[in-house]
Amino acid sequence: MSHPTNLPGFWSRLSIAFGAFFKTLGDAEFAARVRDDQVGPIAAPVAPTPAPAPTPAPAPAAAPLRVNTPESALQLLGLLQREARLIDFANEDIAAYADADIGAAARVVHEGCARVLREHFTIEPVRAENEGARVTLQEGFDAASVRLTGNVVGKPPFSGTLNHRGWRASDVRLPQLADKYDASIVAPAEVEL
Repeated sequence: MSHPTNLPGFWSRLSIAFGAFFKTLGDAEFAARVRDDQVGPIAAPVAPTPAPAPTPAPAPAAAPLRVNTPESALQLLGLLQREARLIDFANEDIAAYADADIGAAARVVHEGCARVLREHFTIEPVRAENEGARVTLQEGFDAASVRLTGNVVGKPPFSGTLNHRGWRASDVRLPQLADKYDASIVAPAEVEL
């Protein structure tokens, strides 16, 4: 795997992370690629190498994808804009600002985002161990909740260091939407009279 030489800075990564978060909520195909560690554009298929066996094994059936609607993602985006001015912050060209000014703005965004998460979600760690702890994953571990990184060779049990505990939303409390509510209006325009 090649490593990019021009790595994005913290604020660029923050913007990328939020963009990926909302794209994952609103685009089932993108979410499936993220889940399967195939982030980014769909790559052209690689020519398969011939199998040594005389009869190839049948390909497993593709898992059916659930159809989602963007209303919940738009509703969450609206909450993050209302409480943290997230869209305003992400759309602002911060190159001309001093680091102290950016830090002050980030504090407001951070506090607002944290408020939205506390009010509308119950977030729990996927793993109970502290980061840096040694863990062993037995055969049959939940691959959707644990991502193996590094030199993954062989079959379980796998032993390694927990780099990130992971997060799981155990409860979601988004407000119900009225029938005629237009969720695409994430933040209405404001006109002072």
